[in-house]
Amino acid sequence: MNATGKFTSIAPILLLAGTLTAVGCAGGPLTTREKGAGIGALGGAAAGGLIGSAVGHPGAGAAIGGGLGLGAGALIGDQLQGQEYQNYRQDEQIRRNNAELERQRYEVERLRRQRGEY
Repeated sequence: MNATGKFTSIAPILLLAGTLTAVGCAGGPLTTREKGAGIGALGGAAAGGLIGSAVGHPGAGAAIGGGLGLGAGALIGDQLQGQEYQNYRQDEQIRRNNAELERQRYEVERLRRQRGEY
């Protein structure tokens, strides 16, 4: 296969990847789940392309690897995002508890001053 033939077989894939990237990035910052899915898809497509080229079908290998990587990356990203959310909730609870402790300390000090313990 000559250089022109290779480019024409890769051009649609590059066009699709560029279009999906542009459309995917139009909605604001990516979540952890989306980042995981993107990294998984790219890694899976690269690994699948390498394996596919070893058996003579790089396009099919890249497509299969990309799909599998997308799924695996999305699952991992979902777990990480769930952990981030849980950490956020715990941090909020800690902040509320600290605020309540400060309020109670202030109230104890006020009552001591009022009773003349100082």
